[in-house]
Amino acid sequence: MEWMIIIAVLGVGVGLGGGLYARKIVGKKKLEESEARAKTILEESESKAKSIRKEAELEAKDLQLKSKAEFEKEFSEKQKEIHNLEKRLQSKEDNLEKKFNLLETKEEELLKQEKSLQDKKGQLSVFERQYQDLILETRRALERAAGITTEDAKKQLKESLVEDAKREASTSMMKIEEEAKAEAEKKAKYIIASTIERLSSDYVSERSLSVVPLPNEEMKGRIIGREGRNIRAFEAATGIDVVIDETPEAVILSGFNPVRREIARITMERLLQDGRIHPSRIEEMVVKVTDEVGQTIIEAGEQAFLELKLPKAHPEIVKLLGALKYRFSYAQNVLRHSIECGFVCGMMAAELGIDEMKARRGGLLHDIGKAVSHEVEGAHALIGMDFCKKYKEAEDVCHAVGAHHEDIPQIYPLDCLVDAADALSGARPGARREVLESYIKRLEDLERISLSFKGVEKAYAVQAGREIRVMVNFQEVTDAQAFVISKDIAKKIEQEMTYPGQIKITVIRETRATEYAK
Repeated sequence: MEWMIIIAVLGVGVGLGGGLYARKIVGKKKLEESEARAKTILEESESKAKSIRKEAELEAKDLQLKSKAEFEKEFSEKQKEIHNLEKRLQSKEDNLEKKFNLLETKEEELLKQEKSLQDKKGQLSVFERQYQDLILETRRALERAAGITTEDAKKQLKESLVEDAKREASTSMMKIEEEAKAEAEKKAKYIIASTIERLSSDYVSERSLSVVPLPNEEMKGRIIGREGRNIRAFEAATGIDVVIDETPEAVILSGFNPVRREIARITMERLLQDGRIHPSRIEEMVVKVTDEVGQTIIEAGEQAFLELKLPKAHPEIVKLLGALKYRFSYAQNVLRHSIECGFVCGMMAAELGIDEMKARRGGLLHDIGKAVSHEVEGAHALIGMDFCKKYKEAEDVCHAVGAHHEDIPQIYPLDCLVDAADALSGARPGARREVLESYIKRLEDLERISLSFKGVEKAYAVQAGREIRVMVNFQEVTDAQAFVISKDIAKKIEQEMTYPGQIKITVIRETRATEYAK
């Protein structure tokens, strides 16, 4: 048993030893093979490395040769450019040298010319002194011969030139103005003729009734009343003075306010019809008539806007316009005059291509200031303009109202239209009447103003003061000066006089030749 164990152990030991030996032999063999393969790989690597190094060396030499060739080529081109630049610089240098030589030559010539000019300048100074001496000597000889000094001669020449210039300017101005007037007159005649042809309104001149007829003389006592209480009550209620004089069967109502005077007239007539005249009845009747007249005024204002087909205005404007029904100017009813101006102004505006409705409105409202001119200080045109502005009328309409008598400058076309319409309505035949005394005074003033100018011999007011004919001395006044005198007379008349419409100034200059046959 033991020997079997020993044998087994020995067998195991032998097997292990053999295995180890066998493994050693195999390992050695593999090591030799690996070394051989490694050596082969190393040899191949060295061979490849030599080959690669050789190729790199060849490529490096090739690049070096190419770089050298490119550098030599570029260097050659640069050399050529430098050579060309040197040639161009040499050429420019030669040109500059030629120019410099030319400039030196010219400078020498200029120096010679300058010296020559200096010599001539010296000679000219001598000649100039001689010329001045000769002029002075000639002037003295002329002064001795003419008997007048140089300053006086200059003054006379200057006055003569100024006079010639004035004459030429006046002639040119007259020619231009005549041409403009002819063209404007032609156009204006067409517009006015067309307007008048279209406007054919009947016009009845109303009169302000300040005289109330009485049925009999006994009514004067009843109007006065016991101890004058009735007449005092009437005057206190109406603000109008009652004049009871020797006028048979009539009493006179006196007051500056046309509306109050109308209220007083109606009240007086109704009291006379009723027969009951005492203070309480008078006050009652005045209140009633005042309301009726106020309503009539509003209706008249509304009717005016309706007649002209205009949109209504502010109630205060309507009331002021209606109040013109009781206002008169040269016996012409101002409300009818305003309506007529509205129509005329609108027609002219239509012909000229201007807003017709605004023109009608400006013509209708142009005299609205007259409704309160007896209560407010100032010109009625400016008062009317202020009222129109207050109640928000259009700016150009307000300006036309204020400018229709040129109280302010006329700047809008509507200003001139309203002015022209006002003149047409007031100047047409039958529109206005004047008191004889004021009419005669106006004619005398026209002649007096015309005779105040130098050279005017006679002046005659003709055509009811619509024209003034002025005779001038032909020896003192030239044709051009006659034209200037007409304008000066017109300007002075505008400044000093008040008149309806317009006045024509005609200056007449004539030369008469007289001889006697013997």
